[in-house]
Amino acid sequence: MSASPSATRRGFLVQASAGLAAGSLLPASAQTAGGSAPPAAPADLPDRLPYDEQFRRRAFEVRSALARAAAEQPVPPHPTNGDEARYANRIGSDSRGLPHNARGEVDPQAWRLATAAFASRDPADFEKIPLGGTRKLLNPVGTLAVSLDGLNASQFALPPAPALASAQRASEAIEIYWAALLRDVPFNEFHDGTQHRDVLAAAAELSRAPDFQGPKVGGRVTPQTLLRGAVLYVDERDASGRTGRWATPPGVTDGPYVSQFLLRDVPLGSQTLSARIRSYTPANEFLTQYDDWLAIQNGQSPKARIAYDNQRRYISSTRDLAAYVHSAAAFGVIANQLLSTAASAADPSFGGIFPASQNTLAPGNPYLRSKTQGGASGTFGAAYFQSLISLASSLGIRVNYYQKWYEQRILRPEAFGGLVQHRLAGGVADYPIHEAFLGSQALERSRARNGSFLLPQVYPEGAPIHSSYPGGAAIIGAVTVTLLKAFYDESLVIPNPVQPDPADPTRLVPYAGPPLTLGGELNKLALNYGSGRTAAGIHWRSDAAASYAQGENLVISLLREQKATFREPFEGFAFTRFDGTRVVI
Repeated sequence: MSASPSATRRGFLVQASAGLAAGSLLPASAQTAGGSAPPAAPADLPDRLPYDEQFRRRAFEVRSALARAAAEQPVPPHPTNGDEARYANRIGSDSRGLPHNARGEVDPQAWRLATAAFASRDPADFEKIPLGGTRKLLNPVGTLAVSLDGLNASQFALPPAPALASAQRASEAIEIYWAALLRDVPFNEFHDGTQHRDVLAAAAELSRAPDFQGPKVGGRVTPQTLLRGAVLYVDERDASGRTGRWATPPGVTDGPYVSQFLLRDVPLGSQTLSARIRSYTPANEFLTQYDDWLAIQNGQSPKARIAYDNQRRYISSTRDLAAYVHSAAAFGVIANQLLSTAASAADPSFGGIFPASQNTLAPGNPYLRSKTQGGASGTFGAAYFQSLISLASSLGIRVNYYQKWYEQRILRPEAFGGLVQHRLAGGVADYPIHEAFLGSQALERSRARNGSFLLPQVYPEGAPIHSSYPGGAAIIGAVTVTLLKAFYDESLVIPNPVQPDPADPTRLVPYAGPPLTLGGELNKLALNYGSGRTAAGIHWRSDAAASYAQGENLVISLLREQKATFREPFEGFAFTRFDGTRVVI
């Protein structure tokens, strides 16, 4: 008696699954995140089979080929800055949320239990970690979930963060203290013709800072490049993974500091999302008193509350940007909506950026060549694009948190400020802070304003309870923008660009200057997200910079898999990377 169709199907799948588990189906050539597409699924399915059966088998072959290609991608080196082993009292490592002594040094037994859990990665071991307050560790086990799309969390490279005592960390500290001092200076002062004394002083000091990696012109930080983001890649010429390669993305130093995508009302069908935000007042300067600071290091909930500005306004200062990125719930939808919806002359609030006559899709979209079909929720339409943005944001956090919890464990800026406080106010000489920072204008001005050497925080709770490096918000910005550059025509010039009115941030005025491209403003959108977290005091420049490259590589792995699934005649995705090079998938 012949086997039933269902039994045959079960046998086919069981045998294939067993082969995958044993590794016998792995191909000879795996592809890296920067290489060519994974091997195509076999095309010689029997023509005599009904199409639905061919389709079922094709789905299995595609999934198998993609799984084999992902499995052959090796795990790269995960170098660290060495601070955890360097300091027996763990002053160079993130320990927030655990119990600390009066100096803010972590309890040794709590640290042993925490690192035992990091080593075993057993959920039960995480339940043994003693907490110093009520705030919980943020999702360490979640990053161990197996990702069914793209490469797995451990397969992404990351250069080591700057060491605690290094010149680069000192320069990043100078920058973040200046960012705190400049929180209420309007962005219209961040240009090369400004006469604002503090802006000029910040640019001058960062120009002198050793090993500072922010954008420069002629080797100097200018008011126009001040506090703007950059990207940190792993230098592929160094097999150890220890060497970083910095790049300034195209467009991020052009025009207004804030991306055009953050200054437009967002159409949502018959609804609209206003670009004006509820910002925070200048009174929101937290953790400058030592007892408050120590309580937050121990993981206690903050006693202070945010004071909101009653007047809705466009993002026009770094404080506004910090308020926006504190909980940017709509970040992942705004650009896709503005690019997929036609502009509305009758009511701009319900329209996008480009007119209906202007195609915004990437030139390679296959439906631009079809006479009878268009993309939609299934493939190559706005809803499909949005689904991948949401997926990539979640997967990006897995990739990012894997490094935070299991490899890097880098000190947060607020905890660094505690070391500075003890070094200068308490005479603790064995806290190795670089002299470039200890003698900086930024630090002295902050002390004069706040009465301590602690770094003022925009958020009363300070940073989330996990490591500083790499930045979680930044990778969400990176995957969102990288996908959008692959889906839309990044060469387009933004029509009718705007900026907040310098005299009244509740209204917009035209921007007159060099053209702003779609790709450049998308790059700026991603870097605005990360820079806002730095402006809030919770992230170093390098935290965000490394995440942008990390997120870009995740998207490349996702799009390679998506391309292998399509039935449309499609040549591939293409976009400009953050370093200005072109990639075709």
